[in-house]
Amino acid sequence: MHVVCVTFTLLPEKAQSFMPLMMAQAENSLREETLCHRFDVCVSDDGTTVFLYELYEDARAFRAHLDTAHFHTFDAAVASMVLDKKIEQYSLIGA
Repeated sequence: MHVVCVTFTLLPEKAQSFMPLMMAQAENSLREETLCHRFDVCVSDDGTTVFLYELYEDARAFRAHLDTAHFHTFDAAVASMVLDKKIEQYSLIGA
């Protein structure tokens, strides 16, 4: 399994606008991508940091995720809301 962790740092005034788009992205990924097994969205108490834990069948499935229409729509919609975005990838072991 391929794990992707993404941390968004948001402009404080954009945090409320970002969250509905983020939740729709998570729902679309789970519904439309059979090789996306998990897409958790976590948010800091102040709402300005959003952490994603995504689980894909393999790295190829994650690359396919990046090519989906719903990802491109989301990415364009939130670009002006994000101060920083960090992506880390791991291999899940022991499961």
